[in-house]
Amino acid sequence: MSVVRALTRFLDPYIVLLLGTVGLAALLPATGGAATAVDGAATGLIGLLFFLYGARLSTREALEGLRQWRLHLAVLAATFAAFPLLGLAARGLVPWLVTDELYDGLLFLCLVPSTVQSSIALTSLARGNVPAAIAAGSFSSVLGVLLTPLLAAALIGGSGGFSADSLLGIGGQLLAPFLLGQVLRRWIGDFVRRHRRVLSLVDRGSILVVVYAAFSAGMTAGVWQEASWRRLLALFCVEALMLAAMLLLTWWTARRLRFSRADRVVLVLAGSQKSLAAGLPMASVIFGGQAALAVLPLMMFHQTQLIVCAYLARRWPADPDAPVAAAGPGAPPSPPGGSAGS
Repeated sequence: MSVVRALTRFLDPYIVLLLGTVGLAALLPATGGAATAVDGAATGLIGLLFFLYGARLSTREALEGLRQWRLHLAVLAATFAAFPLLGLAARGLVPWLVTDELYDGLLFLCLVPSTVQSSIALTSLARGNVPAAIAAGSFSSVLGVLLTPLLAAALIGGSGGFSADSLLGIGGQLLAPFLLGQVLRRWIGDFVRRHRRVLSLVDRGSILVVVYAAFSAGMTAGVWQEASWRRLLALFCVEALMLAAMLLLTWWTARRLRFSRADRVVLVLAGSQKSLAAGLPMASVIFGGQAALAVLPLMMFHQTQLIVCAYLARRWPADPDAPVAAAGPGAPPSPPGGSAGS
């Protein structure tokens, strides 16, 4: 039991479930009629996921947060401008360090919106501005439904199989259910809040189905030939450097803009993270049969960000003015619960 406890300090339990789903797809991939059924279920569940996202996000809370527009613009700039620029700069690593397929996934990771639950939990742990973290996560999620597919179409282009028809399909699968959830929120919002725990299980179970469908298709197409352990190790190192760069950039920006300590916490912790829950279904829609390799960078980055940011959040109250660079990723604590669903 002590070994299990030690491992859970480093691994988000939901990541373990995701990895187990990947292993199941590797051993027993869905083929033939089963693959058709799994793909159909994944498509329906993606629509349900984004409907629930829309039903959960409070437009009123987000609008009330507009009073701190400088902070929110800084978070959005980090998420949808600085991150994509880092992703484009990483193009120079192809093909000697990462393959074209893994690079597409790395670039897609840079286009995904920030987290909601993780940003709130970590900001609270660091005694930051929690209402601002809620608003920042809401803004990022709302804009991400639209911006992530558009940025992916512009920056990844033909690698993701984009066309005008595919963008319309993405709008139908992602944006339309999200907007429907926002429209119906006034009638179903109370129900969603009362059953938040049950619906969270629906969220996570749906994502597991999406991951199984994506990796089954990848196994059938033989994409794993591009994912040797050396390539994955190189990818991890690149992502670790990318996370360190964003932590330093957001901390430096917050200091230059003379944000209060509580707002600096929000910019650093929300501006350096990426949402696994939003990114996985988006990748399934955008990349189709190539989604297996496309989601690997996001899954790896998600676990790394949890470990590093949880360490920083716990350290911050004891030394609030210390630079982020001084807090290395060593000896990470347990990640905050529920963060994988963000």
